[in-house]
Amino acid sequence: MNFLAHAFLSFDQEKILVGNFIADFVKGRQIENFEEETKRGIFLHREIDLFTDSHPLVKAGQSYLRPKFGHYSTVITDVFFDYFLIKNWSEFSASTVEDFIQKTYNTLDRHEDIFPERFANMYYWMKKDNWLLHYGEVEGIRRSLTGMAKRTRFDSKMEQAHLALIEYEDEFEVIFFAFFRELETFARQKLSELASHS
Repeated sequence: MNFLAHAFLSFDQEKILVGNFIADFVKGRQIENFEEETKRGIFLHREIDLFTDSHPLVKAGQSYLRPKFGHYSTVITDVFFDYFLIKNWSEFSASTVEDFIQKTYNTLDRHEDIFPERFANMYYWMKKDNWLLHYGEVEGIRRSLTGMAKRTRFDSKMEQAHLALIEYEDEFEVIFFAFFRELETFARQKLSELASHS
């Protein structure tokens, strides 16, 4: 899952959200540097990613992409799902997506002192260029995936992936709706389990 989905799946819990955002930048024993609730956010992020990567509906979506993009298909579908989450935001939340995104930035700002350095560097640009909102536009998807393509060691062709979104938008949207409801239920249950074991 990409950043907006992880924010949504933090269920308005401040430190869970922070952990959810920094999780990919916390390695090994570094996790011991964080308080329990933030750790739960880190663990939740990892569980969400495992659930997503192994889900048959997600794999079905990736089948449209794999012939051209290979293993980068997993990254691309994560970004596509943020696009559909914004496009259908009113189905999932009573607040506007703009208000939710601003609240997310405000929450993260309050915890900048615990950001891993690599996340802090990325977050500066995320907020400055409002990545979270721009995932809702095909042009924003193009820019995001082009930026990722420049950072890959191999020719990922991700700068062309927005064309697959345009071509298969209806198919991906059906997959998104069927999958994301399941993911939301899974994330709520997992967060409850993590809280009961801490």
